[in-house]
Amino acid sequence: MPQALTDQSPPDARTNNLKPMESISVFDIFKIGVGPSSSHTMGPWRAAQRFLKAVEARAPLARVRRVRTDLYGSLAKTGKGHGTDLAVILALAGEDPVTCKVEGLTDRVELIRTNGLLRLAGSHPIDFDYTRDILFHTNTALPFHANGVTFTAVLDDASIVSETYYSVGGGFVVQENESPSGSHAKALPFPIEHASELLRYCREQSSDIPGIVLKNERTWRTEHEIRSGLLNIWHEMHACIWRGCNTDGTLPGGLNVVRRAARLSRKLLGDDRPRDLAEWTGAITVSTRDFEAILKWVSAFALAVNEENACFGRVVTAPTNGAAGVIPAVMMYARCFKNISDEHTLAFMLAAGEVGSLFKKGATISAAMGGCQAEIGVSSAMAAAGLTQVLGGSPGQVLMAAEIAMEHHLGMTCDPIGGLVQIPCIERNTMGAVKAITAANVALESDPANAKVSLDQVIATMWQTAKDMSNKYKETAEGGLAVAVTVSEC
Repeated sequence: MPQALTDQSPPDARTNNLKPMESISVFDIFKIGVGPSSSHTMGPWRAAQRFLKAVEARAPLARVRRVRTDLYGSLAKTGKGHGTDLAVILALAGEDPVTCKVEGLTDRVELIRTNGLLRLAGSHPIDFDYTRDILFHTNTALPFHANGVTFTAVLDDASIVSETYYSVGGGFVVQENESPSGSHAKALPFPIEHASELLRYCREQSSDIPGIVLKNERTWRTEHEIRSGLLNIWHEMHACIWRGCNTDGTLPGGLNVVRRAARLSRKLLGDDRPRDLAEWTGAITVSTRDFEAILKWVSAFALAVNEENACFGRVVTAPTNGAAGVIPAVMMYARCFKNISDEHTLAFMLAAGEVGSLFKKGATISAAMGGCQAEIGVSSAMAAAGLTQVLGGSPGQVLMAAEIAMEHHLGMTCDPIGGLVQIPCIERNTMGAVKAITAANVALESDPANAKVSLDQVIATMWQTAKDMSNKYKETAEGGLAVAVTVSEC
């Protein structure tokens, strides 16, 4: 067997005893939510929702008199810039990131702060004092993960309910000492922890990667539900690109970053002024076949998504919010300039989702644990795999493309200026998208049998690099550009 196809099992990526490995669905990797961060916004949001259920299991919410939130590690250091406090308040107030109205979102939080009143789960009123009830412990980190949060509810008899959760990247949340349960503990027909296993299944079943992944997905959903669910996720991505490419202004947070996607879109379309999403997409499709113009469109797509993300807009984790623009940009490129169909889009997402799952199991998709290689790097690898799949690549070429993309993101630090998901995060999505397209093109012209590095090897290397990396480069705003450039200079 060629070297690139041997079973190079990555080391245990967990830092405690939260084994066995989860069974991860593509719908765990792609999740609809609210920006700006899957780890710092969506994760704490989901954790707060879980906490309310834990409280309800022990006492009626009407008995709650106060809820305190203690944020630790990276959640404390960059939580305000990432909207962690906002996410917790909205979650406790009964709002959901998939269905909440994103317009006026920050105004609703400010009203709760100003009035000093929070309606727990949307109904039970409790006193709320921001400075007393949300605490940022910037000098304390919990042992399991850099993104720790403890919720404490005080009941009417002075007893308490307290739970600790960890936001482990991509909107995934685990409770302290929790083992996989429910859907994440299900036995799959093709259990996959390493790329080599996936490749072996493809060979034994005479299948492509989406075919194997689809059979696993049927463990959770019918084929109709899978197809309609994935297309709905694509439609959310598509709509996000449209909104970003048609919205001007300045991003919130104090850096005064000017939005660029809309201006770039108008420049590329010239005198054409489409009135809606379908018309706009059609205009792009027939607009050009010039390399430079296509490259600018890819950048516009990626910028659009992450500008929306920075404004607390609705986005899709892919696999995180900070990297949410890479995969939509590459999918939009494929649909507009490679004429792929809905069926191709499904194949793209199934292949990309499985690659994301491999990185989550074998390394991390959390920038607080692995730096930006865990976000932009993983999203680029996923996009490269998906694009290679829909352009006719073999299973070996699909995994080779993912390896190439990550190989050239190894060691990327996460150093957000001002703790905001804006500089350099937004532009990094354009870089990740272009690298993904390049990786796919290289893989499609290569023989995986001649590869010297396997995807399993690069995942293991990424995790080792993450462990070796200084914590100041892991979403703390304590290193790199975050300290080289002051907020006032921006």
